[in-house]
Amino acid sequence: MTIVTTDLLAAPTVTDLSSAGGSRWQLRPTTALPAGVMLDAEAIDAVVPGEVHTDLLRAGLIPDPFDGNNEQKLAWIGLTDWQYRSVFTFANGQHARHDLLADGLDTAATIRLNGQVVASTANQHRSYRFDVREFLVQGENELVIDFRAPVTFAREQSELIGPRPQVNHHPYNAVRKMACNFGWDWGIDIAGAGIWKGIRIESWSGVRIASVRPLATLDSDGTGVLETHVELEWDGGTAAVGTAELSVSVAGQRSVVSVGSADGVATSVLRVPDVAPWWPRGHGEQALHEVHVELSDAGTGSWASRVGFRTIEVRTDPDADGTSFKFRVNGADVYIRGSNWIPDDALVTRITRESLEASIRDAAESGMNLLRVWGGGMYESEDFYDVCDELGILVWQDFLFACAAYSEEEPLRSEVIAEAREAVTRLSAHASLALWNGCNENIWGWVEWNWQVPLAGRTWGEGYYREILPEIVGELDPRTRYSAGSPFSYGDHMHPNDPRHGTTHIWDVWNEKDYSHYASYKPRFASEFGFQGPPAWSTLTSVVHDEPLAPYGEQMLVHQKAHQGNLKLERGLGEHLPQQDSIEDWHWATQLNQARAVAFGIEHFRSLFPLNQGTVTWQLNDSWPVVSWAAVDSHGIRKPLWHALKHVYAQRLATIQPREDGLSMVLHNDTDEPLTAELALQRLATGVGGAVLAEELLSVCVPARDAVTYVLPAQIAQPGDATAEFIHVRAIDAGLGLAPAFGYFAEDTALALADPAAALSASAQLVEGGVAVTVRAHALVKDIALFPDRVDAAARVDTSLITLVAGGEHTFQVTGEKLDPEALCSAAVLRCANDLVQG
Repeated sequence: MTIVTTDLLAAPTVTDLSSAGGSRWQLRPTTALPAGVMLDAEAIDAVVPGEVHTDLLRAGLIPDPFDGNNEQKLAWIGLTDWQYRSVFTFANGQHARHDLLADGLDTAATIRLNGQVVASTANQHRSYRFDVREFLVQGENELVIDFRAPVTFAREQSELIGPRPQVNHHPYNAVRKMACNFGWDWGIDIAGAGIWKGIRIESWSGVRIASVRPLATLDSDGTGVLETHVELEWDGGTAAVGTAELSVSVAGQRSVVSVGSADGVATSVLRVPDVAPWWPRGHGEQALHEVHVELSDAGTGSWASRVGFRTIEVRTDPDADGTSFKFRVNGADVYIRGSNWIPDDALVTRITRESLEASIRDAAESGMNLLRVWGGGMYESEDFYDVCDELGILVWQDFLFACAAYSEEEPLRSEVIAEAREAVTRLSAHASLALWNGCNENIWGWVEWNWQVPLAGRTWGEGYYREILPEIVGELDPRTRYSAGSPFSYGDHMHPNDPRHGTTHIWDVWNEKDYSHYASYKPRFASEFGFQGPPAWSTLTSVVHDEPLAPYGEQMLVHQKAHQGNLKLERGLGEHLPQQDSIEDWHWATQLNQARAVAFGIEHFRSLFPLNQGTVTWQLNDSWPVVSWAAVDSHGIRKPLWHALKHVYAQRLATIQPREDGLSMVLHNDTDEPLTAELALQRLATGVGGAVLAEELLSVCVPARDAVTYVLPAQIAQPGDATAEFIHVRAIDAGLGLAPAFGYFAEDTALALADPAAALSASAQLVEGGVAVTVRAHALVKDIALFPDRVDAAARVDTSLITLVAGGEHTFQVTGEKLDPEALCSAAVLRCANDLVQG
């Protein structure tokens, strides 16, 4: 491609080397392919940004990696070296500098321009800028980037620096590449390579803006303070030495500062009186303000972004119960309702702003106010953080270290420092950024996972978490709290996963114990816990083709990465639900049990408020079709878990909990208005007709952002027949945003639930945009769910897990184009807990 350059004082010019910019790229393997693997052409067309897997898939040379057992069949890709090549036209004007910018290279790459080595790189998590004046020529230029086989490279580096403990069959901790690209207990092993972000040549003269860090905060009087740090770079020519003027503006305020080439760094402080602050969702508006940074010389450079004026503290104070962990925004405590976030597609170059926004809206619409970007993934794109800014979702950002010991020596040390400095500089502008976290479970691993013997005295990462990373955050983003890890107890000589202190990960429930064990925990803040369930039926069967379909089929187990995962799913049913014979009932029962398990834990944790200040489930999203802990599967279908989260993450929650002085109802009012209400308390029969066995009115008053516990009257709390009765609590005023609460004296396996044929009737009618399905209960019907994807994989339903008492009614709104109203009322689509028990 050709660009037009200009005179010395003209604007910088960009030669876009991406496919969208007109550059043509070719991809070819550069090592021998294994026996039985053949490519039809020596080289194929490639798309940049992109990755090897997507290029091969686009060319029809490989099957879908997610389908069947193709994961294993395509493992050779990660054992092969690859080369990207492009020829472009360059017209060299009078600019003094020509820099090659690579925003993301995955991972071990050697860059050659016109046959000469420009540089070698080895970090997926950072960008690179190289002065290539001496390599460029007028006219046609050849750019070649050779990538090492990622699995081979990781093994070599592990041997070079000394193997260290980790949780995978590949030594992902030996290289700076996305850990879960090598597989995880929910992730496909799809280690690949590629130019995964933009690439271009920037031609410029004089001075340029190298980086901007606009740190926005609030004074105690509500004045916004914007402290903007700007780093400039001069081109190195004698004519460029001197002074540049820099202007910074926001919300009608402007400052101009002079910067000398000997210094290169400028700081501007602007004060904005009575500025509209930024709040997390549920606490106020998400006010965002444009910031503009410009060099005064015409056309020499500018930068723009948005900031939100706010203060965010993370309080970890000793108290009578241990050590708190509490987010405080603009002086107000924020109870956290969150989830962990993983890369939204295992083939990360397919992720778009639209797909990110859809997934983050899944979080927002479930009631979440925080996402934790987990350390085994990647620093997300600007789109991710922009959407979080806009939707009021706080971001807990891990540095990229997970479940492993890491070398603190070269070659990793300098790469870690470079990537961390770049990440903090880039992300510090975002209003949503609430916490920097050093690592995921590595400090816990050192204490409890028997690392000391295999390490034999070698470094394991502690220097990163306790020295290097906090120093970088303290220098570049001092307004944001740094935590050494999660879980972490915030004190010397404490076990890092002590629930009494700081953050806690709870995994014995999934791995070993019944989910009722959540009730034994009193965590100050639960930052990881969860329970597995399969994806939607249409998602699962789009990639699993076992005949017959069964939990332990070959392809099913390819899509179950957890150790003994399906065995744990069956064990997890416990006394809650019967074991199921058919695959359809297994699918529904394990999805339901997942939802109930997580909801049980969250209701218990919320009932401990203010001792407990938040929960962050594992996990919101999936990166491919898999049995996992996700609330939303990789096809964007909200699992029953998502709907359970929407209930337990409501701002106002009523939950029935056991207490020493009797069965009690806890009301958590996480709004700015007091909750004053009349509640109808009932003890009802489970059978047809739902006889009222006891009834009482209760007046409640719960202050704003508070919780109150009410002991239930004996006539409500004490059953005559535990197997045939239940508790129902509802607000007389349905407009208070308080969903009904249910209490049971027996598990479903012992509960006298009516046959759904007698207990539930349904009708459906076409409406604009889809179908309305109305269900009516004639007895207690638990957890009514509609699965329209069984009819049309593109169909979606607005609600799920609806429990109705006798006489109750609910309408599901189903959207889609190929919908049969009668089919939506069929037994395969309309499910409830009753049919699992009665079936």
